[in-house]
Amino acid sequence: MEKVTTTKLRQMKQEEMKITMLTCYDYPTSCLMNEVGIDVLLVGDSLGMVVLGYEDTLPVTMADIIRHTQAVSRGNKNCLLVADMPFMSYEANIGEAVRNAGRLVKEGMAHAVKPEGGRRIAQTIDAIVKAGIPVLGHIGLTPQSVHQLGGFGLQAKTVPQIEGLLDDAKALEEAGAFAIVLECIPQEVAKLITERASIPTIGIGAGVYCDGQVLVTHDILGLFERFRPKFVKKYADLMPLMKEALVKFKREVTSGKFPGPEHSFRLKEGELKKLKKVEQSR
Repeated sequence: MEKVTTTKLRQMKQEEMKITMLTCYDYPTSCLMNEVGIDVLLVGDSLGMVVLGYEDTLPVTMADIIRHTQAVSRGNKNCLLVADMPFMSYEANIGEAVRNAGRLVKEGMAHAVKPEGGRRIAQTIDAIVKAGIPVLGHIGLTPQSVHQLGGFGLQAKTVPQIEGLLDDAKALEEAGAFAIVLECIPQEVAKLITERASIPTIGIGAGVYCDGQVLVTHDILGLFERFRPKFVKKYADLMPLMKEALVKFKREVTSGKFPGPEHSFRLKEGELKKLKKVEQSR
């Protein structure tokens, strides 16, 4: 597989090749995604919900993202590795945002970072890009703003909201973002943005016209059942299989079936005789 870069993604848009992107939080999953050829791995702050058990993404810290990005990077050979900038890691001031983006690249070994927002953070994105760090934009439903948005609902439903989102996309492109995630917006709006932008769009709940698609891996594998957005397609249902294995393990341990002889180690006969003599002399 050819190594995926930001330049490669732009080339894929020009050649109308669809981009694949999935969340990834650990080493074995990273190895598997490299094997099957996923283009972009996202260490998303969604790990707060699907891995750490929080109600939303807001409690996720820089330490959380760095630790999981490091794990993913160890299994990554060819995919573009993007790390989310967690809540309040880039909002306070531009200098702090650049430093935190730098930490995700230097300590986490990410290739790029992803903050949420449009025009309001355009200057921040410009500064991060000028520091030599690629930025993936994210507009539409921005989960870190869940309280301000009033929940995880569809965005850009009216003409004024659509015009605002179009301005956000333009601002991100002008600030130097290499691509934009469009989350939970009508597909007609995503089509407009995709046609107008020279950089790729990656949709999640944004319809068929985006240049690529991203989903949360735990959702598509059936490993997160607290809720399932309309835009999620479940490609496997692994939770029942995992439960079956756990139940079987418990049953075999309590019944004495596991471990069997094939799972156990034996002393050599000579050492066993010596041990018995020692025990008898006590």
